[in-house]
Amino acid sequence: MSAVIEIEGLRKTFHSLRNGRRVAVDGFDLLVETGQIHGFLGPNGSGKTTTLRALLGLVRADSGRMAVLGEPSPQLLPRVAGRVGAIVESPQFFGNFTGHRTLRLLARAGGVPTSRVDEVLELVGLHDRGDERVKAYSLGMKQRLAVASALLKDPQLLILDEPANGLDPAGIREMRDLMRSLAAAGVTVLVSSHILAEIQLICDHVTIISRGRRVAAGRVDEVLAGHDRHEFLVRVAEPERAAELLRAAELTATVDGGTLVVGGATDATVISKLLGEQGLWVGELTPLRPDLESVFLELTGAGQPWVPRQVDDSALPPGGQGDAVIDLERGVDA
Repeated sequence: MSAVIEIEGLRKTFHSLRNGRRVAVDGFDLLVETGQIHGFLGPNGSGKTTTLRALLGLVRADSGRMAVLGEPSPQLLPRVAGRVGAIVESPQFFGNFTGHRTLRLLARAGGVPTSRVDEVLELVGLHDRGDERVKAYSLGMKQRLAVASALLKDPQLLILDEPANGLDPAGIREMRDLMRSLAAAGVTVLVSSHILAEIQLICDHVTIISRGRRVAAGRVDEVLAGHDRHEFLVRVAEPERAAELLRAAELTATVDGGTLVVGGATDATVISKLLGEQGLWVGELTPLRPDLESVFLELTGAGQPWVPRQVDDSALPPGGQGDAVIDLERGVDA
């Protein structure tokens, strides 16, 4: 498969008079290939939105290499902008405009046939609400409108930052189905979300960022398998006796109330056989497989606040917001 998004060694710092330069993204790599639904995960403040904004030319990076649909970004991003749809952060709309009028104006500005407006409203479930003013929309409806705006150009690449924000469970499911249908039609989707169970359901690949750096990347099943401790939950009538027998067989066994957590077994039959031979019949034997949430928390230490690292100005190139344009190929001032 060919790469749709390539990021290598992305670095971005921000400058303030009070705190000096602080690193937001620090040598970050991301690879998204054609046809993937790729999850982009990280705690608040980890650098996700900064990465997306840099990729789309909305902020200037200090150094690194980026490409979108094979074109260097941001230098030649205009060549492929017509094939990219994106929503980053919370989009803003004119409250007194209807949803239909909002999309019609965006379509005209982007050189898109206005006939496309009704198609995208139907796709996101707003066809019957398109004539209502946006200020009457709920948060979830505004999010649907934002996704509709990103779909106007019938893009090859769709970048969605928290598309399920404000949606109820039915809306989340509809968004999931929409992404699947788009991927089936050949659209590559990069989606950022805090709903990790949803990402695990919808995405085939994932990249996790923490404190500005990549901490995991690959197929979702491979990332999860890399954190599988091969443990089993065992429910048995005499847990203490069972634990002793299992430890004697060189397995690990921890008693937790009326259950055991057993590790070191190649498969469940080893445990049931060992205990059954001693007259201890197993009432429950469940593999303890990691889910994306547990792996995410382990890798990122989420829940602990992170203050971006302060750095010495003299150690950095003069990039950042408001500074000279940076040549991302060489990592120096252009």
